[in-house]
Amino acid sequence: MEFKDLKIFQMVAQKGTITEAAKELSYVQSNITSRIKKLEAEMNTALFNRHNRGMTLTPEGKKLLVYAEKILALTNEMKKVVQSKTEPAGKLEIGTVETVIKLPVILSSYSKKYKNVDLSLLTGVTDQLQNDVLHHRLDGAFVTELEQHPELVSHDVFQEELVLLSDKTKTSLEQIKEEPILCFSEGCGYRARLARWYKDQNITPQKLMEFGTLETILGSVTMGLGITFVPKSAVSHLEERGLVHCHYLPEKYSKVNTVFIRRKDAYLTSTLEKFIETFEQIEGEPAYPLAY
Repeated sequence: MEFKDLKIFQMVAQKGTITEAAKELSYVQSNITSRIKKLEAEMNTALFNRHNRGMTLTPEGKKLLVYAEKILALTNEMKKVVQSKTEPAGKLEIGTVETVIKLPVILSSYSKKYKNVDLSLLTGVTDQLQNDVLHHRLDGAFVTELEQHPELVSHDVFQEELVLLSDKTKTSLEQIKEEPILCFSEGCGYRARLARWYKDQNITPQKLMEFGTLETILGSVTMGLGITFVPKSAVSHLEERGLVHCHYLPEKYSKVNTVFIRRKDAYLTSTLEKFIETFEQIEGEPAYPLAY
């Protein structure tokens, strides 16, 4: 068994098709197919169920995936430890929820100072990003604070106040309780808090509309399509221009901490260590809101 076989196996498991895995890895499809068959022969069991829509893991394949992710993560960590230098360099893969308003300041400051780092950024919702960190797909991520996971370490970034946002014509909570909710996908920490408020108010939302970007959500709110629940810092510029109205909820729903999470057992490279130092030093610096 080769590390390359495990990497191919992991990618097919993630993508669900030979075609997508081959595209991601820049391999020909026949090579992917033969490597999977070779691995199944070595394991003496089928690792995938083949069907018209692609491939899904068998129970045995799911077991192997757990070990494959650990082996590949340890291999990557081993390289980082051996190659570690005082000056940060190499790849750094970071995840973030869309509403980290100071992210441009953090990224700009870090990238200008450490030019040998290849920094990549993935956006998503809190649950997804935490899962990606746990499974070694990300070095770390900015997320909404959750109950502390035993395999993760969290670093405080800042505290936010969430507001219910409507268009400028609706100025009371009574006017918006039955408005459509514009939100990110399931797993978003802000969405979960708003759902808790609705439940405590014995209100059933009439309609949920999921969007992929904060900019689209805010633009839709200003046009009267519905309401959303986001950090006040992300929408203060819209409020100042009279485009929206902010509604305030009690602290147990509206006060939220943004934290940076990483695996507890992973080697802390100088690349990641300096990134953490960077965002810990930006407190008080101005943020750059969306220019909507």
